Amino acid sequence: MPRPDPVPEYAAAPADWLRPDWPAPARVHALCTTRAGGVSAPPYDALNLGDHVHDDPQAVAANRAVLARALAAPGTALARPVFLRQVHGCDVVPLQSDMPDGTAADACTATAPGVACTIMVADCLPVLFTDRQGTRVAAAHAGWRGLAGTGGRGVLEAVLESFEPLAPMDQAQHAINNEAVGAAHAGTLGLMAWLGPCIGPNAFEVGPEVHAAFCGHDPAADAFFAPQGAGKFLADLAGLARHRLRALGVTAVYGNDSSAAWCTVGQPSRFFSHRRDTAALGGSGRFAACIWLGDRG
Repeated sequence: MPRPDPVPEYAAAPADWLRPDWPAPARVHALCTTRAGGVSAPPYDALNLGDHVHDDPQAVAANRAVLARALAAPGTALARPVFLRQVHGCDVVPLQSDMPDGTAADACTATAPGVACTIMVADCLPVLFTDRQGTRVAAAHAGWRGLAGTGGRGVLEAVLESFEPLAPMDQAQHAINNEAVGAAHAGTLGLMAWLGPCIGPNAFEVGPEVHAAFCGHDPAADAFFAPQGAGKFLADLAGLARHRLRALGVTAVYGNDSSAAWCTVGQPSRFFSHRRDTAALGGSGRFAACIWLGDRG
């Protein structure tokens, strides 16, 4: 089974970390951490970046310093990771050079160097975005709630609106026009997306409320749910994201293809998993996906 590509050229980053394999402009930099390279004790071993999971605060600070050094390594561009307080919503916050950590949002975007859009996950799906001109980058935290959103508008739709605001419309009309409007805007902008590791389709058991949240507004989403009996389903979170992105006109989608190599639950030595670890071990850390801009060459 193939593994996501590591990033050996990032001198300050462990070789186990991931780098998106996509045709992004040269000024666009991105990476995704794993459990490797940190100092946290079990069950947060080793590179836990979450400061809300009851890990030792000093260990979290040391781990975040590891990430900061990687973002400033030779061959990248100096940037500070900005950590959000993720709430499983759809808000997108524009990053500024002086923005502190802790803003409540589930996506962020930047148009200038110096700050890195940073999303923490441990089963939810991190999604990184850029345009082919390298004028803007963005990152989204796509758990099922944020991905489904309300009235057919979720966190991915909100991020695309940050690249080029869509004409105002009510939520029902947005859902009806999703594919046509999204294709027109995304096709013009030439957006691309990279999906990072998340809980895989053989591990993500959900109830009927999750199925209804997606299929109530988009019957075609049913293809990404496998019935398990007693009203339960196995859901393909990355597949649902790819489906949403295609409907929005983003056809250049890279990374997580829903194969076992990308499943957080199935790789305990490499990825944190809230669903796998919290009940069994009492807690789980968080890894992060980051994207940022360098100066124009």
